Amino acid sequence: MFSHEAEKDSFPRYGDLSPSAMLDAMALLDGPPDVVCLSGWVKGFHSAEPPLGAGYFGFDETTTQVGGGRMLGHPVRTFSSTHERSHLLSAYGMSDLENGSPCYALVWEGNIGSFYEFTPDLRIRRLSSVLEDPGNKYQHIFALADPSSSAQHGGFRFSNAGKMMALTGFARNTPVSRAEGELIDYILDQPSILLTTPKEKLAWSPFHDIGVESQEFKDLAAKHSAAIFERFLAVAERELTGGLPLLIAGGCGLNCDWNSQWRDSGLFPEVFVPPCPNDSGSAIGTAIDAQLFFSGDAKISWDVYSGPRFAHDRTHEELGEVFDVSALDLGQVARLLASGSVLAWVQGNCEMGPRALGNRSLLAAPFQEGTRDRLNFIKQRESYRPIAPVCREEDVSEHFVWDGPSPYMLYFQRVRDTRLRAVTHVDGTARAQTVNAGQNPRLHGLLSAFRRETGAGVLCNTSLNLPGRGFINSTGDLVAHVLDRGIDGFVLDDHLFLTRAGRGVRADGRAGRA
Repeated sequence: MFSHEAEKDSFPRYGDLSPSAMLDAMALLDGPPDVVCLSGWVKGFHSAEPPLGAGYFGFDETTTQVGGGRMLGHPVRTFSSTHERSHLLSAYGMSDLENGSPCYALVWEGNIGSFYEFTPDLRIRRLSSVLEDPGNKYQHIFALADPSSSAQHGGFRFSNAGKMMALTGFARNTPVSRAEGELIDYILDQPSILLTTPKEKLAWSPFHDIGVESQEFKDLAAKHSAAIFERFLAVAERELTGGLPLLIAGGCGLNCDWNSQWRDSGLFPEVFVPPCPNDSGSAIGTAIDAQLFFSGDAKISWDVYSGPRFAHDRTHEELGEVFDVSALDLGQVARLLASGSVLAWVQGNCEMGPRALGNRSLLAAPFQEGTRDRLNFIKQRESYRPIAPVCREEDVSEHFVWDGPSPYMLYFQRVRDTRLRAVTHVDGTARAQTVNAGQNPRLHGLLSAFRRETGAGVLCNTSLNLPGRGFINSTGDLVAHVLDRGIDGFVLDDHLFLTRAGRGVRADGRAGRA
């Protein structure tokens, strides 16, 4: 029915659940629910701390807690299962597999790195524990190399992993050196790495505080990433030989390079990664687990655009004092983008999960490298961060080495179209989202109009958010961001709002910089 996350509406990324999110969710209910679910967690930073609800670890049904209570004067059932199960059930319940279909599952995240199997009676058995702390170990070398990282918890930051993924594309294809191999092996062998391996313990490494934009670190980042994947691939090749589909969950499911390698491995007839494989999908997974417990059904209907509704806290009259306001004309928007404008694009409800998929986006033409630089400047991001493209599904193989849909921006593709310089990473890849007319008709319509204008149904698509915050979800925040960062205007539902300062419009409706 809906998915409310702590970071949406410009709250800090990776934040605790806000009272407003709880109130917004309660406003969407007709009355007290039948079952109130608590996704298992811990009372603190690390999984070693005391459990909350069913706790962090546990993959079978013996860890589930069921009870009773009251909400708003009404009796309710209560349910809690582990964080580990929340990942497993979110991937299973959101996949296209029929209820009772057997499959493999991979959960790899900060603490857990294991393969599992779903049996036809929806039991889960763990096949292999491959690597403790894969996500924490993946980001650890970024913290090691970054002089600005703190000494606490080995310099851990949630944002490290995404930056690492960008930097691996700059690596040279060189053999693993002795220094690289020693550091990689050391990190992968450490237990509870955030608790046991502070930065000073690795001062012996030549990569300590070397700087994350040094070529030496970029080379290391790619080799470290490859070493982690190879450990999991070796186990999969040895033990996952039954020809079943693979479901992927956990924060490492946001690593597009690894997802692409699983898809291309030839081991599985199908690979599914939900749009919220990280902890943003945990509440959904626990709800699916509760549904399975009470009804025997582990499948749900869902839509990726199930996040919060947009808060219209400014009137058109107020906006008209600052912007030129007109009815939405997709052809006009396409011409503005083709002429170099950067526009915020807001439609319907927020996306669930961390990726902007065309409802809370910044859009721009994909042809100039300078557009990538401008978008990174607007978002106040590092210059090495790539910008993702959004493409009409029917055109994807024209522009990328890819066939079929990729609706959640979770895979890398080789770029085939040399015109797409703004969205082509230094290694020749892009993280494309495909859109069809049924999935997001208005965005598809804009891409079609842009194709008629330029010959390419592809746009730059990056998330509409303040630095370190979740998606913008109110008119006030949107207006402030547009004016503060020099964005040329925005589309909000059925209207186009263009900034007046610094903008000239020619008689043909095309935008030009004054």
